Amino acid sequence: MLSQLMVVFGFFALVLVMVYWVNRSVSLFDELIADGHTAGIFLEFTLLSLPGVIAIVLPIAAFGAAVYVTNRMSNESELTVIKTMGYSPWRIARPVLVFGLVIGAMMAILSHLLVPASIAQLRLRESQISGSVSARLLHEGTFLHPTRGVTFYIRDITPEGELKDVYLSDRRDSRRSMTYTAETAYILRDDSGPKLAMKSGIAQTFLRAEETLSTTNFTDLTYDISELVSAGNQPGRRSRQISTWELLTRTNAVAAEVDDSIGEVLEEAHMRFEQPLLCVVAALIGYAALMTGTFSRFGITRQIVGAIFLLVLVKLVESAVSDPVRANAALWPLIYLPSVTGTGIAGVLLWRASRPFRPGKPAPETEAAPA
Repeated sequence: MLSQLMVVFGFFALVLVMVYWVNRSVSLFDELIADGHTAGIFLEFTLLSLPGVIAIVLPIAAFGAAVYVTNRMSNESELTVIKTMGYSPWRIARPVLVFGLVIGAMMAILSHLLVPASIAQLRLRESQISGSVSARLLHEGTFLHPTRGVTFYIRDITPEGELKDVYLSDRRDSRRSMTYTAETAYILRDDSGPKLAMKSGIAQTFLRAEETLSTTNFTDLTYDISELVSAGNQPGRRSRQISTWELLTRTNAVAAEVDDSIGEVLEEAHMRFEQPLLCVVAALIGYAALMTGTFSRFGITRQIVGAIFLLVLVKLVESAVSDPVRANAALWPLIYLPSVTGTGIAGVLLWRASRPFRPGKPAPETEAAPA
């Protein structure tokens, strides 16, 4: 049974990961390619988002595998044969429990190691590429707004890197606005940042208070564009990318650093322990709910729907405890209430499966009185 659970889990996990990953990749493609980044950057970002996607689908895949395998074994009378050999639902649940623990171990590795590391690297790469001049400014035939109050346009870019027919409007100063047009321009780099060197153009200055416009023809003009792109400095940390040990041992310092409440920091830390437990709970609920069913020509659809409802109930409990913990850090043990609730539900279902309902015996018939 354990081998069947692992095989079905692998199939479900692969399908769900592909669905979630493709959905995530589409949004990333729109953001990155539209900003002028290469396919290599797009592939790197999608790979860095993969651990988070896997962490989302693991409990769902574990639940689906438990339901599918239990349903198949019931339809093929395997469970009936096992029960006739003297195995109770509690005994049959052992491979399901082992299966859940294996998936929980995978989730623990993801939540404690891979997901924080991938988020940290993703934020670093986002900061680095946000400072790319070519990605932010070098687009042909498009009016760009790299920052508020600035408009930039290039008609054409030659293979040699020469910019043709450049237009730059700077309206960030409340007293005046500057507009530059040039026949050609080049991007130059020095220690102080990137510069736009324009040749053969006109600079127009509009003073808002006097409502006057002055123009200046220039042969060469250098414009500092370092403020139009991000500096690319090391980004500030977020709680999701900080190690669990640091979240638990330096809670107050981390809360001040990431500008979160202490409850939010503790919630992040303890959810990394709760998520593996939820994988075990999901597998047990999927198995136990189907074990309560009896033979029916219509199958055990009702039990499957009930299992889904119970899993949703556990997730509702998880959502309900989030706000109290964030508001009051002393309530952090509530984080484990969903797994406790799910374990209790699975235990009740297995007890019910071990002691099926038996209708009361009919009352004995009374002997007819002699005539």
